[in-house]
Amino acid sequence: MKSIQKSKSILLQAALLAAALPVAAQHSDYPIQPVDFTHVHLTDHFWAPKIQVNADVTIPYTLDQCRRTGRIDNFLMAAGKMPPTKYTEYPFDDTDIYKVIEGASYGLQVQKNPKLELYLDTLIRIIADAQEADGYLYTFRTMKPAKPHEWLGSKRYEKEEDLSHELYNAGHLYEAAVAHYVATGKKNLLNIATKNADLLVKDFGYGKEEKAPGHQVVEIGLAKLYRVTGKKEYLDLAKFFLDIRGPKGSEYSQANKKVVDQTEAVGHAVRATYMYTGMADIAALTGNEAYLHAIDAIWNDVVERKLYITGGIGATGNGEAFGAPYQLPNMSAYAETCAAIANVYWNNRMFLLHGDAKYIDVLERILYNGVLSGVSISGDRFFYPNPLASMGQHQRSAWFGCACCISNMTRFLPSMPGYMYAQNKNNLYVNLFAGGTASITLPAGKVSLVQQTEYPWQGQVKLIVNPEKNTTFALQVRIPGWAQADIVPGELYQAANKQQQPLVMTLNGKPVKYQLVKGYAVISRTWKKGDAVAFTLPMDVQKIYAKPDVKDDKSRFALQRGPIVYCLEGPDNKDSAVQNIVVDKSAAIAAVNKPGLLNGVTVLEMKGSSTKRQLNSDQLITSDQTVTAIPYYSWANRGPSDMVVWIPYEASAAKPKPAPTIASKSKVTASIANARMYKALNDQYDPESSQDHNAPYLHWWPKKNTLEWVQYDFDQEYTVSQSKIYWFDDGPWGGCRIPASWKLYFKKGDDWVPVTVVGNYETVKDKYNQVQFEPVKTTALKLEIQLPAEHATGIHEWMVK
Repeated sequence: MKSIQKSKSILLQAALLAAALPVAAQHSDYPIQPVDFTHVHLTDHFWAPKIQVNADVTIPYTLDQCRRTGRIDNFLMAAGKMPPTKYTEYPFDDTDIYKVIEGASYGLQVQKNPKLELYLDTLIRIIADAQEADGYLYTFRTMKPAKPHEWLGSKRYEKEEDLSHELYNAGHLYEAAVAHYVATGKKNLLNIATKNADLLVKDFGYGKEEKAPGHQVVEIGLAKLYRVTGKKEYLDLAKFFLDIRGPKGSEYSQANKKVVDQTEAVGHAVRATYMYTGMADIAALTGNEAYLHAIDAIWNDVVERKLYITGGIGATGNGEAFGAPYQLPNMSAYAETCAAIANVYWNNRMFLLHGDAKYIDVLERILYNGVLSGVSISGDRFFYPNPLASMGQHQRSAWFGCACCISNMTRFLPSMPGYMYAQNKNNLYVNLFAGGTASITLPAGKVSLVQQTEYPWQGQVKLIVNPEKNTTFALQVRIPGWAQADIVPGELYQAANKQQQPLVMTLNGKPVKYQLVKGYAVISRTWKKGDAVAFTLPMDVQKIYAKPDVKDDKSRFALQRGPIVYCLEGPDNKDSAVQNIVVDKSAAIAAVNKPGLLNGVTVLEMKGSSTKRQLNSDQLITSDQTVTAIPYYSWANRGPSDMVVWIPYEASAAKPKPAPTIASKSKVTASIANARMYKALNDQYDPESSQDHNAPYLHWWPKKNTLEWVQYDFDQEYTVSQSKIYWFDDGPWGGCRIPASWKLYFKKGDDWVPVTVVGNYETVKDKYNQVQFEPVKTTALKLEIQLPAEHATGIHEWMVK
């Protein structure tokens, strides 16, 4: 019983999420405090099952993968318990262990699991053994391998501003340590974390190591340690790491300007949003107004010019980065899962600072779309990028060499209930809608809140207020922006129908007046047990148009119902194709509940048309069809397939289904192991240029100066005499260039024979390189490519006639 009381005491003092309750010694923090997820119990049919799958499947699966892939061995080698013969791929692989411990710890706070707790203790002992005597913890250096990883540098922190990730690892260690301490009351991991943090306090600062973290997150971790320990040196160090950044560094890591002078989101999207989150934390804890002005300006830049309709951020895989304003390509969208999660953290902090519902509007959009798409319904397949269009080249993976998104998902999902409610003095905020209960302690008294809803599929919401005694406070219920036809703050996306009626609320069955304040319906009164507030959010399907500046969405609309963004996917539509579908802007759309599809979803059905090409004819075949849309988060759970979020309403924006050709019917093989790229060669998708990332492509990066090949095995014997190649070249910044040379061979018996070329092999960018050769009768062609001396090569398309 004493240990239970001790744990409860800890819960009142420690921070689990970004802005948990401050300890008594502190005088400043966020004006609004979240209701900790340990006080929120979900019983709904949407989030509760997903959180359970995370606990039952994703966390054990990820722990097992960390063992199988050698991530635990890294710590054993650093501890001297294994010879340092083979380390994993990246120095930041240590953080996968930390993040899974964090996620598992969150789970332990909701549901006791002695077996899991024991396993975590075993992992923590291994981590402790890998820590050096002075607190340094970085397995890749401590294990002293014969051939050190090239990112390390010759001494501690030498390459921190570049690629070593020493401080990034520390930040995730601190977050895990706080979560584990709060969950169990044990200090075994917290002691490791504070020992490491004390070392950073000793090593970093003005007149010492004056370096900014290469990959931000340590700032967030230090703020959490400060909240738990009250040790101001941790807060001061977090501020130092922000203030020392810029202005002579790279835009990629947000070091091109001092943080207080930044007004635009640039560079690596995960680094950026972790930094903005850290700036919010330090601003809340110190009252730094300059940080606030900077992140306010940056937030406006993101939501008005750089946010996907799914809530994803990061337009380009080149640097996993934000693009230029309105650069929001669909098929090549990066929209990394980690960036979506970091964007939730940041928007939640912005709400805690400002109390405006617009930040929760963005947060909700990310939650239901950009985050959830990152994990399969089964909980053991994952997306790293989250594109908004596909021709089947995107598939969920069982694991990634860089597994940050997988481990991030394991720690994020258990904490989701912590975003539902918040409080500021005697103001109780209802931010998100999901069935369940919550226990809140306001200054005026204790309140139990019951939420009844089938959201996001239905719009009816009922809030039953049960104060311990009659209690006066303000209930602030968020009215989602989408319910008022405001799709996102700003003008980046607009709903076709802007006519929305004011939301009617009832109190105990009778209409009640409320004040609308910063997007919240505020009802102030003395509440008694059983008081019930009810309302119905409009669940009309909204057609959404992007600002004309977003050229990739021209002549297209997206569909949204409630908070859910929809997409068209091959399995639900004629010929398993969706790139060729056109739906009229005035088409009626019906919402249909499908309890047996994708674990139970509401689909959208409408009339549309599709087009096909014919062989040896420019005439298109057009046919009418029923078009079905599914929730975007649920796509790619039935294998690789066609998918689009933005649906053409003009034929010019659609891509007719190609007629079958020799190439499209061929089996592809190549000197590259990733068979997912093979389809790019014969998908008949014409790129706009060699650098067109929206067009699928096959590439050999990071190889260079090697002889490579691709091969077509035909479905039957053909006489062929022409081939066309469209090279992928992402210079000057990317790693692929047109080849040094190339040759074509045909199969003759068991031998490969060079074709007799009529003219020359053309090797230029931004066009099909055509080669004519004397006709050959064959069952296969092989393309041999000599990579440039300093670069790889890629291919968009390979045609055969």
